[in-house]
Amino acid sequence: MSNLVIPWRTRLALKVLSVVTDMSRRSDGTINRCLLNLLDFKSSPSPNKPVRSVFSSDITVDPTRNLWFRLYTPENSPASLPVLIFFHGGGFSFLSAASSTYDAVCRRFARRFPAIVLSVDYRLTPEHRFPCQYDDGFDVLRFLDNNRANGSLPSNADLSKCFLAGDSAGANLAHHVAVRVCRAGFQNVKVIGLVSIQPYFGGQERTRSESQLVGYPLVSVERTDWCWKVFLPDGSDRDHPAVNVSGPNAEDISGLDFPDTIVFVCGLDPLKDWQRRYYEWLRRSGKEATLIEYSNMFHAFYIFPELPESTELFSEVKEFVVRRLSRL
Repeated sequence: MSNLVIPWRTRLALKVLSVVTDMSRRSDGTINRCLLNLLDFKSSPSPNKPVRSVFSSDITVDPTRNLWFRLYTPENSPASLPVLIFFHGGGFSFLSAASSTYDAVCRRFARRFPAIVLSVDYRLTPEHRFPCQYDDGFDVLRFLDNNRANGSLPSNADLSKCFLAGDSAGANLAHHVAVRVCRAGFQNVKVIGLVSIQPYFGGQERTRSESQLVGYPLVSVERTDWCWKVFLPDGSDRDHPAVNVSGPNAEDISGLDFPDTIVFVCGLDPLKDWQRRYYEWLRRSGKEATLIEYSNMFHAFYIFPELPESTELFSEVKEFVVRRLSRL
């Protein structure tokens, strides 16, 4: 990893995260949740006292499947704010909306834009396979559309100005939820933008980046193969449209009012070839899409605020949001 220069504390955190996830994955396709929960540090909501100028609270959508989201509201916010619905990463198998890392990320989003942020706690694999994650994401938006007046959101949340966002598996989820929303015909929720941070896509073939970028943090062919295997229905391969969105079984989205999209790619991410293909497919489908690349960064770099490139990404997302809102 001679091209990768990162602070030693960040490097240590990445190493620990990789080791823990590898130790928790079992060869029979199950996960040691007890081990994971010991090391997945959680943050509690702060409904009465802001943390770094942002209040947070947990809202239940469906108690029968433990579907909920964490709501972030910036302190002293203006009369009207856009709404950002965020889906966390973790290969569909790890982490949650309560994980301290993602709690910090969502507070940054809420504070920087500013915006009302909803971080969705969707069901995880292998206990809950495809399409549970997409169902959960879509049902949160349907909940918002049907319950605008029930007090779940602050009065200054403007549902006509919604953005979907996610990183890694969360970005995959955000894409598929966006497609569903386009076909749903919601009354109150209008998704106008999609923030796709290093989306987790794949396929049967091995791309050049997957073959060459070996030994970089968090992502490896062996790890991604395992996550896809426990996510997909039995008998499916990685050219399933959930995985290979731009491949041989791709959905035709050319006729949909798909939201403007910004795609973030990193030069040291083994998934970067799939991410570029996603961007190119959006463009071929006639959709507005922007590609931003950090040539010397790795998968999930942006969750480490000590990296200057992390601050740059948040600035790029803010510019995208402001630019999109200015066209309304």
